[in-house]
Amino acid sequence: MTGHWIETFLEAIQAEQDASENTIMAYARDLREFEAFLSGIKHDFKSAERADVESYIIDLETRGMAASTRARRLSAVRQLFRFAFEESWRPDDPSAQIKGPRKTKHLPNTLSEADVDRLLEASTQTGRKKYDCLRNTCLMQLLYATGMRVSELVSLPVAAIRGNPEMLLVKGKGGKERMVPLSPPAKMAAAVYLKERDAREAMAQTKGKAPSRFLFPSNGKLGHLTRIRFYTLVKEIAVNAGVSPDTVTPHTLRHAFATHLLANGADLRVIQMLLGHADVATTEIYTHVLDEKLKSLVLDHHPMAKD
Repeated sequence: MTGHWIETFLEAIQAEQDASENTIMAYARDLREFEAFLSGIKHDFKSAERADVESYIIDLETRGMAASTRARRLSAVRQLFRFAFEESWRPDDPSAQIKGPRKTKHLPNTLSEADVDRLLEASTQTGRKKYDCLRNTCLMQLLYATGMRVSELVSLPVAAIRGNPEMLLVKGKGGKERMVPLSPPAKMAAAVYLKERDAREAMAQTKGKAPSRFLFPSNGKLGHLTRIRFYTLVKEIAVNAGVSPDTVTPHTLRHAFATHLLANGADLRVIQMLLGHADVATTEIYTHVLDEKLKSLVLDHHPMAKD
């Protein structure tokens, strides 16, 4: 009999993995359903074969369950059988060679070049004071010119931009550094903003305030503009640009940078380097974005696509 298998397995993962109560309950539900499926075909955990596990996964798909749900349930079954094998309850693991359902690729949201142009123009007019407008223009130009991650942008040291550089040194995930080129509009926006920023910093120092090492200083705990504040700024700029704020985030502009480069002939490896992706497979998602755009273009405009 295998009635004790689930309870013993759950006790083990709770002790070994310090799993939460919700996780334990989810495992219990998934495994009891699989146990019921096996019972329906006159099998149990001890007698189940690979074909039985595969039939269960097919049954889940037939019932319309999402790929993520099927993957989770297969994971629970695999862990149970692995545990049973290690405990010598079974001489084999019938689930070992079974591949789970492929995860659906979610294409990143991006923006058209026209939308980005409107956002860049609106950034020059967004802000209560001249300084705010110059800072927002610099932020948006740098983001679109370099494809930096938001955290990389807001924490950029002011030293990186001094001397009117052609390239920016960016410190990314895991402390890895990379060089990204600056476009002429980004260089100009940075130079104009830097002059105003330095003037404000000099004024603050006369009042005893220590100089900031960040390009976008703030009075907050971090010492620089926060990601949340920049997120809200981007939404404000989108409203002023007449672009739906629901479609615009700082990360959307990073996607736009990559997609527009690829659409205009840039090499995928170059884009990988500029984005700071460790694996080119991560960057390849942008080829799928272009494939979808080309497909839509054909379906919408090709005369043979019409009924």
